[in-house]
Amino acid sequence: MPTFALVDCNNFYASCERLFQPDLRDRPVVVLSNNDGCVIARSNEAKSLGIAMGAPLFKIRKLVDEHGVIVRSSNYALYGDISERVMSVLGSQAPAHEIYSIDECFLDLDRMAVADLTDWCRDLRLRTHQWTGIPVSIGVGPTKTLAKVANRLAKKSAKAGGVLDLSHHPQWTEAALRKTAVGDVWGIGRRWSAMLEERGILTAHDLASAQDGWVRKRMGIVGLKTVHELRGIACHALDDQPAPRQTTCCSRTFGEAIRDKGQVHDAVMSFAERVAEKVRHAGQVAGAVQLFIRTDPFDQNAAQKSVSGSATFQRPTSDTRVITDAVLRIFDRIWRDGYGWRKAGVLLLDLGDPASVPASLFDVIEQPDGLMAALDEINSRFGRGKVRLGLARKGGEWRMRQENLSPSFTTRWGDIPAAKMG
Repeated sequence: MPTFALVDCNNFYASCERLFQPDLRDRPVVVLSNNDGCVIARSNEAKSLGIAMGAPLFKIRKLVDEHGVIVRSSNYALYGDISERVMSVLGSQAPAHEIYSIDECFLDLDRMAVADLTDWCRDLRLRTHQWTGIPVSIGVGPTKTLAKVANRLAKKSAKAGGVLDLSHHPQWTEAALRKTAVGDVWGIGRRWSAMLEERGILTAHDLASAQDGWVRKRMGIVGLKTVHELRGIACHALDDQPAPRQTTCCSRTFGEAIRDKGQVHDAVMSFAERVAEKVRHAGQVAGAVQLFIRTDPFDQNAAQKSVSGSATFQRPTSDTRVITDAVLRIFDRIWRDGYGWRKAGVLLLDLGDPASVPASLFDVIEQPDGLMAALDEINSRFGRGKVRLGLARKGGEWRMRQENLSPSFTTRWGDIPAAKMG
């Protein structure tokens, strides 16, 4: 019987913020989205104050002031580096693993020769915390969906102590499914959740008991697989080789609405350079590019506009010069004066393997261009953006608002904490 474990980092962003700032422990901590907009992570203390996920900062300002809530801007350089360390520990302890997200990892425990899997998971939990400083919870099940259910309960239950194994204790499965709201089942989104609740299917147990024909008709084969997984029938295998991306995007919400064409131009040029770097890093090429800019839909006093344009490359490419040239042409075509633009983004489409790009009869066989490789090498060694095309000015109003940004403790030499002995 397959045995999956889901390891989930507890309040990951908040835990990363506390890692090098011990004075934040036992205090309410929230992490904000880009531009310090909404809450995207909370410590348990912040949750107990009633601060909801997605709450805008201005709406919880009173709670923040009254209870001394620590507010941090999102620091993805720090979170990404800590995540790599956690995943490295987990990957070294199990026969196979799948990094599901920045703070979640599936483990294949099918061939583990251990006397008691719960004890092994508790030891893994302790080791991960000792080696990285990040607390984790572990759920085990015969399917990935049941492992997710077990993990959720392991995190919430003081009795479970951070570990719940439904594989070797199947007698707990029914109670676990009854305690899980149908909207919390892995793969059940808002639309399906609303539809199921309207029909009286309120828990994971209700869903697991639904008839196959009805599920197949209303939720398709994907929904039916979810139901089978809740019954303990594995439909999803460990995916240790994620499928290559078909698209990639670099976009940003500006700190404030921008009317100046030059400022927006600088922003989209930076996004084009960044997204080109991303496809090169992935070893792919893009067949087309799309640019969009739009105003703030929540500003009811401002004129609204959303414009976009796209271009197809004559030959798939990852060359920054080709991509930025196309974006620049689109930008000049779609730009409209008189609006306060609040968000922009560059999307690369039709990504693929350079070796599989079909050549036409008239294609010129080009030699590999070392310039892009040299550009990436320099920026990797000395910091992103150290060398770039001369199309955008440094700084600008479009840069993100990060008024509460913590130091990059593990990725920038100047931010490494100093310790004094004696």
